[in-house]
Amino acid sequence: MGSGLEDRFQTLHEIVRAAKNRLPAGEWDYLMGATETETTLRRNRLALDSIAFRPRVLRDVSKVDATSTFLGRPVRIPVIFAPIGSVESFTPGGGATAAQASADFGVPQMLSSVCNPGLEAVAKAADNFRIFQLYVRGDDAFVDDWVRRAVDNGYAAFAITVDTAAYSRRERDLARRFVKPWRQRATGHDFQSAFSWDHIKRFKDTHRIPLILKGIATAEDAVLACEHGVDVVYVSNHGGRQLDHGRGSADVLPEVVRAVAGRARIIVDGAFQRGTDVVKAIALGADLVGLGRMPCIGLAAAAAPGCVRVMELLEDEIRIALGLLGVARWKELDASYLHHGAPVVAVPRVTSAFPLLDEPGY
Repeated sequence: MGSGLEDRFQTLHEIVRAAKNRLPAGEWDYLMGATETETTLRRNRLALDSIAFRPRVLRDVSKVDATSTFLGRPVRIPVIFAPIGSVESFTPGGGATAAQASADFGVPQMLSSVCNPGLEAVAKAADNFRIFQLYVRGDDAFVDDWVRRAVDNGYAAFAITVDTAAYSRRERDLARRFVKPWRQRATGHDFQSAFSWDHIKRFKDTHRIPLILKGIATAEDAVLACEHGVDVVYVSNHGGRQLDHGRGSADVLPEVVRAVAGRARIIVDGAFQRGTDVVKAIALGADLVGLGRMPCIGLAAAAAPGCVRVMELLEDEIRIALGLLGVARWKELDASYLHHGAPVVAVPRVTSAFPLLDEPGY
C-alpha cells in the first residue's frame, strides 16, 4: 500500500521541514535533542559521514533487490522502527499509527513500553511484524508479565533496553521545562539500575521468545550477550540521549560484528537517516537498521502516510546506492565497498543529513 504522497513530498528534507513546522517547539526538541553537550549525537552522524564508498562498475544491476529477512520473516528493506517513547506526541494515534505504517510498508516495528496506546491496542491496530521493548521498572514477576502479554499479542521478539541505568540530562528539554508525562510518573527505576547479566540468564532459562538486548556499545558486552544466548545484539547509544561523549554507532558496529562472529543477529541505530546510511550499516555487518527519529518525522508531517512516504524515499535511495555501487542484492555487499573518508557534507548535527534545510528557497 502506497503513501499517496508522491507529489507532496519528493525529498526527505521536505518531510523534515513539514514535521518541524507542525510540531510545537517542545515536541520538536524532545525528538531532535540529546544529552548534555549532544556530543554523542554528533558523533553518530560524524561516524557515518566519515565512511566513503568504493563503487564497482560494469556489473549487471538491471534488477536491484533491496528486500531482506529478519528472524525468518521478510522485510521490504532492512530497517526497523526503533522504539521511541511518547510517539503520541507526534501523531494522535501514537504507536498504533506507527503500527499501521509498519504494516502498510512492510518493515518491523519495535514498540516502546512508554508509548501509548499500549501493547495490546497497538497489536490490534495492524497485522504487522512487531517486537516489544521494555524498560525494567519492576522485579522478575514484572518482566514475566510483560513477556506473557507480548507473546499473547503476537510480538515476534522481546527487547530489553540496557543503557538506561541512570536518567540522562537532556538539556533541550530541561531548558524548556519540557517533561513527558510518562517520565513524571516513572517509578521503579532502581530495578533498571540493578538489572544484570544474572537477569539475562534467568530470562533465557525461563522464556522461549527471542531476546534482544538494546544498548550494546562494546565488543566485550557483545561477547557476554552471545555467551548468555541472546538472539539479537542491538548496537545503540540511545540516539545520543543517554551517555554524553560516547562513540558513534557506526564506529562501534565493526567491533561488535567481529565479537558476535555470527552467533546472533545484529541491529544498529544512531543517526541513520538516508538510504546510503542503511547501505553502510549492512556493508559493515548489521542485519537490520533501527530508525528512530525518521518514522516520527513522517508521522508528525502526515500521520501514517507520512511515515510510509519516508520509507518509500529511503527505499529509492537504497536501490540507487546499491545500483551505483554495482550491487544487485545484499549478499553481494561487504566492507570492501567502504573506505574511510573525510566528512565534508556538513558540520555533524541531528539534521545534517538534510543540507537543503539550511538553503533559502528549498
